[in-house]
Amino acid sequence: MKRICVFCGSSPGSDPEYVEMAKKLGMELAQNNIELVYGGGNVGMMGVLANSVVENKGDVIGVITNKLLKMEVAFTELSDLRVVDTMHERKAIMADLADGFIAMPGGFGTMDEMFEVLTWSQLNIHQKPCGFLNVNGYYDKLVDFIDHMISENFVNPDCRGILQIASNPAQLLEKLKNYEHIAPDKGEWAKELKAVSIN
Repeated sequence: MKRICVFCGSSPGSDPEYVEMAKKLGMELAQNNIELVYGGGNVGMMGVLANSVVENKGDVIGVITNKLLKMEVAFTELSDLRVVDTMHERKAIMADLADGFIAMPGGFGTMDEMFEVLTWSQLNIHQKPCGFLNVNGYYDKLVDFIDHMISENFVNPDCRGILQIASNPAQLLEKLKNYEHIAPDKGEWAKELKAVSIN
């Protein structure tokens, strides 16, 4: 695993542990010679994470839009900062560059980015691991809701194995390294559900 894309907030959040864990993840990536791919920001947890990788002599690729660059939120000192026109381009480039994905605590943008790559994994568009860094239980309710989607037959139960979850960076990186992709047969599952609903 050479590169991991990390999605996280442009805010530091309300719990100091979020920032501390961003620093720890940056250090773990650098020490494991894993290059960080992220959204190119120098604010909030994004900035803390990228600075931690750089301070620990790791490599970083930032991908940011022209609009955000003009808003002066970019980490302009990065040796590899890629500027694109749209958010769609930004997400596509980050996904192509990465060998795996991590979501740290974040907001709508983090959810959008992570659920897109989870959906692609579900559809077998890629076979890259996807993990939630569950700092202080931040994602507990989200995981409960995902289990609820499964129980209500909106998500194939086999897809539960796509989600890798850990509360500290070292554990999560180990899970991503050992991940074996599951390719659920969405067509067969849909047929099974249709047969049940008809009967």
